[in-house]
Amino acid sequence: MLPSLFISHGSPMLALDPGASGTALARLAAELPRPKAIVVVSAHWESEQLLLTAGEHPQTWHDFGGFPAPLYAVQYPAPGAPELAKEIAEQLNHAGLPAALDARRPFDHGAWVPLSLMYPQADIPVVQLSLPSRLGPEQQTRVGRALSSLREQGILLIGSGSITHNLGELDWRAGPDVITPWAKEFRDWVVEKLEANDEEALHHYRRQAPNAVRNHPSEEHLLPLFFARGAGEAFSVIHAGFTYGALGMDIYRFD
Repeated sequence: MLPSLFISHGSPMLALDPGASGTALARLAAELPRPKAIVVVSAHWESEQLLLTAGEHPQTWHDFGGFPAPLYAVQYPAPGAPELAKEIAEQLNHAGLPAALDARRPFDHGAWVPLSLMYPQADIPVVQLSLPSRLGPEQQTRVGRALSSLREQGILLIGSGSITHNLGELDWRAGPDVITPWAKEFRDWVVEKLEANDEEALHHYRRQAPNAVRNHPSEEHLLPLFFARGAGEAFSVIHAGFTYGALGMDIYRFD
């Protein structure tokens, strides 16, 4: 059975400059059984309700600006999976989580950047699931639990965000050995609670975790973690690290 994963996708430049986390993603993909399909919740598709990509061939969306021209030439032409998207929507609706299909939505960089490092052939069908971010961590835990049975069908479930995400306080000149204490303290607290399976603390991280709001001025980049955790059980750290001083690049696995 496949695990569920939480991936810190970092800067879009990860697609061209994978670094240590890119190497960890490629190694992880090589170790896993080949998925029949992939379902991704990305921090970059916020919505009011749950939506699923339902196109046959979703486009690669370069949903960012100010990066070098070669990044905009990167394509990830993975096929969609309209029938799977329909089945997932029915499964979510049955669980009391209203969901609908979106046949026009492209893959945003929270989906295609990490997948381009894990499965560069782009030959595995991908469905992207939106993030109703205003509904908070508990909702994402429910969504993950509602879809956990997909893992038994050979479908890889991924939450793509960032364990820390305060772009306003990054040091763009910092090397990989520079780690900002307030970011590390928050990251270590989250790992401690994940290891203890302390769901109540995790759900109320904004009140309980050190420097929570500083690390996540808004919640969208941490919420995919709750999807991944809801879909799995046994927690392990696949990769840990920071870029630009305070941008966490951790990768977590839930079996």
